[in-house]
Amino acid sequence: MDFRLTDEQKQIQTMVKDFAESEIKPHLFEWDEAQHFPVPEFKKAGELGLLGVTIPEQYGGAGLSYIDYANVVEELAVVDSGFGLSVAAHNSLGTGHIYLAGNEEQRKKWLPKLTSGDWIGAWGLTEPGSGSDASGMRTAAVKDGNEWVLNGTKNFITNATCADISVVLAVTDKSNQKHGITAFAVEMDRKGIRPGKKENKLGMRVSDTAELVMEDCRVPNENVLGKIGYGFIDAMKILDGGRISIGALAVGIARGAYEAARDYSKQRTAFGQPISGFQAIQFMLADMATEIDAARLLCYRAATIKDAGERVTQYSAMAKLFASEVAVRCTEKGVQIFGGYGFIKEYPAEKYYRDVKLCTIGEGTSEIQRMVIARNLLAGVNQ
Repeated sequence: MDFRLTDEQKQIQTMVKDFAESEIKPHLFEWDEAQHFPVPEFKKAGELGLLGVTIPEQYGGAGLSYIDYANVVEELAVVDSGFGLSVAAHNSLGTGHIYLAGNEEQRKKWLPKLTSGDWIGAWGLTEPGSGSDASGMRTAAVKDGNEWVLNGTKNFITNATCADISVVLAVTDKSNQKHGITAFAVEMDRKGIRPGKKENKLGMRVSDTAELVMEDCRVPNENVLGKIGYGFIDAMKILDGGRISIGALAVGIARGAYEAARDYSKQRTAFGQPISGFQAIQFMLADMATEIDAARLLCYRAATIKDAGERVTQYSAMAKLFASEVAVRCTEKGVQIFGGYGFIKEYPAEKYYRDVKLCTIGEGTSEIQRMVIARNLLAGVNQ
């Protein structure tokens, strides 16, 4: 088993790193304070092929592997996880659902616009009263001739205020629970759909997060994604892949916190020497580096299984769970190594610390990941 990246994969990493350093990092403090989502820079990411990483070339995508996708998200998150989160949501959730469940006509109609960055995609699953219990959603779609009428509110929707199209999950048969939910592709210029309240967040403030409100929004029957009643089932498949990207996002945050703390420890002096000379600091750095590598390998394993077309539910949950909790520990150590300056916004440690917590919540909390893993273990699945 070879864990080394190919020369092409290393080139992709370098390209993403250069993009993040030149296009995002110079504005990072300003964007974070203002909660500004940089649409022009996001579209530039599309020009580089970062908005359709795993989508086949025939639909305008880069046609790369999930390993490549994990590396793209990690490199972005080292600089800013908010931007990385928006890229991940666009790729894995909005664009990914259209590719997974869409028919050929739908793929040709929407995917080239999304993979190029001409359009920005969103994905509407979570609601004010249904987070971890996603099947308890109340957004409803009622058939009216050749149209569906959607009513309801989604919240915590990434890219909501700037999206051109959103995949919306809605109840089409109340009596059928999880098998009564259908997915719709809804263009955001349709009457009856609009972004609602924009959230004022602790971290990942560069990423756009808002409500998505539907009031008698009429959607033609040809915008139904997949089979009627199979939306929730397809959404769970989407989350299997999305959790790999959140794991990679967490690895990137942890790596950014580690690299900043390592470099600072070489410069900061105390008691006549750099603090990197003290065993207490060395042990923290050693633990951070080791856990980051372990988390990345779990993400790589899940990505490899995903690329092979095999069932990845357990492995993506493991990767997301471990990587997100490792990242929380690493960012906390980063603040500790910076000391008082770790609490000051002019230094990077506090931002990594604020940003990271979402990784243990979004796309399934750590508690949900443990439930998923345990359910698979006890059923003998993926063993």
